[in-house]
Amino acid sequence: MILLCREGDSMKKTVLVVDDSKLASYTVKDGLEELDPNFTVITVDSGKKCIELLEQNQLPDIILLDIMMPEMNGWEVFKLLRKNQHWKNIPIIFITAKTDNFSKGFGKLLAEAYIEKPFEVKDLKQRIEKILETPFELTETKQKIIDDMIEHIPTTK
Repeated sequence: MILLCREGDSMKKTVLVVDDSKLASYTVKDGLEELDPNFTVITVDSGKKCIELLEQNQLPDIILLDIMMPEMNGWEVFKLLRKNQHWKNIPIIFITAKTDNFSKGFGKLLAEAYIEKPFEVKDLKQRIEKILETPFELTETKQKIIDDMIEHIPTTK
């Protein structure tokens, strides 16, 4: 098991990619690690595996979360992340092929970024770096917005 750590070497950054597309996950992993050896990219292919990893207290610096996944979609994973005291301050970037106005608006409001597929890995790297420049903490205001909106987040059911 790979131990993820959000503390220690401030140069090293761990990115957790949650995407059921092996090609998309590989592209992000290979691209980020090639562009910057200070990135360690861990991939899981489902929301369930993401939650299992986090339950083992293996916390990344940032999560890249696909929306369209079977069983537990990205919206559902997002809900679980933001409701958990130990995980709510992990920044999240939605990376998705969903381009409808509802998803884009909702995603941009809730997460730290919303990036549509396809994208350039170098642009993704810049977004990650910008987000990680400042220590992330979910503000009370944003938590209230999320709490108020959480019941409206789409689910697969």
